[in-house]
Amino acid sequence: MAHHVVDLPLGGNPPGTARSVRLHRFGSAGARPLVYVQGGLHATEIPGMLAADRLVRRLMALDAAGAVTGEVRVVPVANPLGLDQRVFDERIGRFDMAGNGNFNRDHADLLDAVVARVDGRLGADASRNVATIRAAALEAVATLSPLSQADHLRRTLLSQAVDADIVLDLHCDDIAPLHLYLGTPLWPGAADLAADLGAEAVFVAEISGGHPFDEACSALWWRLAAHFGPEVPILPACLASTVELRGMGDVEADLAARDAAGIIAFLQRRGAIAGTPPPLPELRCQATPLAGVDMVSSPVAGIVLPKVAVGDEVAAGACVAEVLDPSGPAAGGLEAPRPVALCAATAGRVWSLTTRRFVDPGTVVVKIAGAAPLPGKTELLLTP
Repeated sequence: MAHHVVDLPLGGNPPGTARSVRLHRFGSAGARPLVYVQGGLHATEIPGMLAADRLVRRLMALDAAGAVTGEVRVVPVANPLGLDQRVFDERIGRFDMAGNGNFNRDHADLLDAVVARVDGRLGADASRNVATIRAAALEAVATLSPLSQADHLRRTLLSQAVDADIVLDLHCDDIAPLHLYLGTPLWPGAADLAADLGAEAVFVAEISGGHPFDEACSALWWRLAAHFGPEVPILPACLASTVELRGMGDVEADLAARDAAGIIAFLQRRGAIAGTPPPLPELRCQATPLAGVDMVSSPVAGIVLPKVAVGDEVAAGACVAEVLDPSGPAAGGLEAPRPVALCAATAGRVWSLTTRRFVDPGTVVVKIAGAAPLPGKTELLLTP
C-alpha cells in the first residue's frame, strides 16, 4: 500500500473539544513483520518525536520505492493530552494532570482476557499459537471500556501495537546516553537493536512493574507461556523495547537522523524493509539487570552538587553528589549546614543524572548500573 495517514480519534473529550493521534502506515496491511514505533508518550521528551519524524520521512521514500516489505506503523506524537498540559508556560508531559498517573504506566493487563479467549484453542504448532494469541489480544483491547481521556489514549495506542512483531517506544532520560529497556526473555535476541542504535546500556527485567507500554505488548507472551506450561509452545513473539534516546536536551537534527538510520538498519535485518543493511556495529555493552540499578535519591531538600559525570565508573560507597541547604546558619550559629553526601550502594557505571538543580526529599539524583540485583528490589523497578 502507499503511505497512508490516519487520524485516530480519542474519546472522553468534553463537548466542543476533540483530539486525535496521527498514525502513518507503510507497506502492505497484514504483511509481516509488523512494526510499531511511537514517540512522545511522555510529551516533554522531544528526542523521540524528532527521531520519529525523521523515520517517517525515510519511510516515505522507501515505501514509494516499494522497499517496505512488512508493515510499519509510526505515531510521531503519541500524547496530545500531555502536549496540551501547561502550567505558567511550563509543559507537564509525564503525568496526567487529571489524576490518571504517568502516561507510561497502567497500560492494560490483557493476560486474563487473552487466556479466556485462547484456552482450549492452542496446540503444538507454535506459529498457529502466535496467530491465535494475536487475534485474541486485539479482541481484548477492543473490549476495554476506558473512562478518562488518558485511558482512551492508552487503548488507542495499544490497539495499533499489541499484535506487532516489533514495538519501539521512543523516550529519553534527563542526562544520559542512549539506552534500552527490554524484557529478559528478549535478550540476547535483541542485541542487533542495541548495536544498530549504539546503545551504551541495556536494562532487562521480566516484569519491571507499573505496566509500561512496552510490557503491555511483550510481557503478555512469556506470562502466557508460564500460564499454559511447556506442553503448549508460546514464543516471545513481540520484541518490544523502551528506547531512551539520550537526554532531554539532546534535540538535534543530526542525532535524530542517526537514530532513524539505526532503526531502518535494524528493520532491514528483521525483514521489514528490503535491502542490505550496513555491517552490524560492534555491541557497546552487555545487558544488566534493571533490579541492579542503584537509584541514588536525596533524603533532604536542597541544591544538587554532582560529583560524577555520566559514564564514570564508581565504587560502592563512593560519594556521587552532595545536597546543600543554602539558607546558611541559624540565628547565633557559627557554621552553615554541611552538605549531605549521596553515596552509591553498588559499584557500576553512572548512566543518568538529574537535570534538576534544586531537589526535594526522594528525588532521584544519580542512577548507577550495577552488575547484580540489589537486595530488596523485586517490584516497581522504574521511577514513578
